[in-house]
Amino acid sequence: MVKKDITESEIIESIADMWRPLNEEQRKFLAQHFTIQRYKKNETIYCEGETPTHLLCLINGKVKVYKDGVGGRSQIIRVIKPVEYFGYRAYFAGGNFVTAAAAFEPSTICMIPMDAVYKLVQENNELALFFIKQLSIDLGISDERTVNLTQKHIRGRLAESLLFLKDSYGLEEDGFTLSIYLSREDLANLSNMTTSNAIRTLSNFATEKLIAIDGRKIKLIDEEKLKKISKIG
Repeated sequence: MVKKDITESEIIESIADMWRPLNEEQRKFLAQHFTIQRYKKNETIYCEGETPTHLLCLINGKVKVYKDGVGGRSQIIRVIKPVEYFGYRAYFAGGNFVTAAAAFEPSTICMIPMDAVYKLVQENNELALFFIKQLSIDLGISDERTVNLTQKHIRGRLAESLLFLKDSYGLEEDGFTLSIYLSREDLANLSNMTTSNAIRTLSNFATEKLIAIDGRKIKLIDEEKLKKISKIG
């Protein structure tokens, strides 16, 4: 059930891109079929191998989509920010999840049954085009990150990840500090490197005064230099 601290109008505003193409009858149908789920920090949202049942839209918080690899080491595939949709690709592909998802921090998610989404997609060409566009954008980002994470050296990968987090979640009011506080393990998993390499490279960046570190807080001191390191790879 929807709790009182989030109103229906706030949820509809969050899913506005999906709501906008619908006619009045379809909007009433959608309004009857969403629920809200809250997740604690580090709580699993779905697991690899599970059957997808809902379209997920992150209303607030931060979420990682990841895949466990050889030796139990994880690779973060995507980071989700408000208000993005996720968890639906596998349903349209007719398969189970090939990734898992978990909350970086306390998060609120709007959940819409995929059979309801499928019904609306069949009825509404604009909504179908909306999802085609979303999937195309996600595929482009995934392709670019795959190349970068396999071809760049460690410094380039970590610099890119820091800039990626800045572009995804922004900065705090000081205009320098990343507004997401990742563990060193998560940062390593995002950068396709070991935790020890992530710690050592972060320390080197701090020594070179490219960043400043305060626990899990990372302040970008010389963003232009980080961009050059990322580009050079």
